[in-house]
Amino acid sequence: MEGEFDLADLKRRMEGAVKVLKNEFSGLRTGRASASILDPVTVDAYGSPMPLNQVATISVPESRMISVNVWDKSLVGAVDRSIRESDLGLNPVMDGQNLRIPIPELNAERRQEIVKVAHKYAEQARIAVRHVRRDGMDHLKRLEKDHEMSQDEQRQQSDVVQKLTDDFIAEIDQVLATKEEEVLQV
Repeated sequence: MEGEFDLADLKRRMEGAVKVLKNEFSGLRTGRASASILDPVTVDAYGSPMPLNQVATISVPESRMISVNVWDKSLVGAVDRSIRESDLGLNPVMDGQNLRIPIPELNAERRQEIVKVAHKYAEQARIAVRHVRRDGMDHLKRLEKDHEMSQDEQRQQSDVVQKLTDDFIAEIDQVLATKEEEVLQV
């Protein structure tokens, strides 16, 4: 990588940040049960954090209920705790190795909470894109300092990186606005 500037790599990494954001948004639901709601939940299992879907089967038996069947009986308490401590506002009901999670009707207050979580996710995506931009700018400065790129070329490439960053930040803002509208729609 040293000695050459790879704009495609920066673009791929920024696209990755937007993809993660869209995935996180798919977990923010508007009153209907969906197994993807639990995607961001991690469980402390066997000494390390694991995604919930790696320790349990998640199903949606009805439109306002999620069922989580924990495979290992010793992890039921940890799964219950992880779901309760997530920002999702869900309260599982234990039934042996099964957890039944009723999806509450969305009131105005809950909708605002979901919008706040969406804003938090969007800000994390913006920060990720800015980190990629910083890496790219640092690389350009290093190339110029090592005389592998002219100052004009470095400025030109910096402008391209900034434009790319602006485009991805705008896309993140657009995805957020769409999600916010979907959540606030009664």
